[in-house]
Amino acid sequence: MRNDQSFAGLTDKFAKNIYATAKGKIRLAVLERDLEPLYTGARPLSVLDVGAGIGQFSQNFARHGHNVVHTDIADEMVAAAREQHQAAGLSSYYSYFTAPLQELPDRIGGQQFDVVLCHAVLEWLADPASALQVLQQFLKADGALSLMFYNRNAKLMANMVFGNFDYVEADLQVKKRVRMSPQQPIAPQQMEDWLAQHKLTVMQRTGVRCFHDYLREPLNAERFEQLLRLELKYSQTEPFSELGRYQHWQIRHAAQ
Repeated sequence: MRNDQSFAGLTDKFAKNIYATAKGKIRLAVLERDLEPLYTGARPLSVLDVGAGIGQFSQNFARHGHNVVHTDIADEMVAAAREQHQAAGLSSYYSYFTAPLQELPDRIGGQQFDVVLCHAVLEWLADPASALQVLQQFLKADGALSLMFYNRNAKLMANMVFGNFDYVEADLQVKKRVRMSPQQPIAPQQMEDWLAQHKLTVMQRTGVRCFHDYLREPLNAERFEQLLRLELKYSQTEPFSELGRYQHWQIRHAAQ
């Protein structure tokens, strides 16, 4: 795969623009709610976090005694994650690799994992479809893939709401790339087709930011807490879940 996006040189900006904002807090809250049954379970799990960035979410697994392999394409992201995990007293649960997703089979070998996390990664790849084959080979027969991807349908809807009709008519394409904006949003039906090709099935579907990205006015702290409650309440209820800016799907091998 060529022209995959890396966040080298953008670690601070990424942390500030994503995790320190309302949209980042909603993302983390939804993921924590969805995956709590996995990381609070009694059995120790092996976890692979692909494109893990600064490693915030996987700390939920480490805090409950699960071992995590943290990977990212950018050296400085991995270094920042290592510092964060050390500060939290969790570094003994981690191992680290700096590599793009496509090189992980050579770096990690034949290891398979109980849980594979791949959050907000595929939409940055030049060939997101082929990445599923790589992820699948790391998944144990009874393992769970936590996949979060940028929803093309929601991007189209948001741009219609805000009156960007020319952009929609141009099929969501622009001449000048915005580095912090995903360039390969994925339609859920397209993802369904890719998963079927690899004999993977969706066990649970959640919309991430079903309402936030359509708001026209900024939120104060009190209204954010109310919004967060409503996001969590409706994130798995159609039709709202389908409008989530991201889709979080829990995926397993299809029954034989």
